[in-house]
Amino acid sequence: MMQQLFSYSFRPEEGKAITAIIPHLSTIDARITTCAPEWPVDKIAKIDLAILRLAIYEITITKEAPVKVVIDEAIELAKSFGNSNSPKFINGVLGTIIQPV
Repeated sequence: MMQQLFSYSFRPEEGKAITAIIPHLSTIDARITTCAPEWPVDKIAKIDLAILRLAIYEITITKEAPVKVVIDEAIELAKSFGNSNSPKFINGVLGTIIQPV
């Protein structure tokens, strides 16, 4: 699914979620930029960016799953598919996003 989010080419079962996220990419990326100002979106590892985009979409737009569950799932994805720094980075960005303004 992560790879599909960047290629905009996906299987039908992935299509629904990804199609829903795409219109919100500029808003989601702006949130990432605000929460990780030292990491421009174009410099974030693609897998980390995909995980962040999905998690931020679930936290801020759909709000269907509990925030803790979304963050835990994002960290697990980062452990499985990212590099050794990915889980900490993902957790930090998402932790900042959920803090009250």
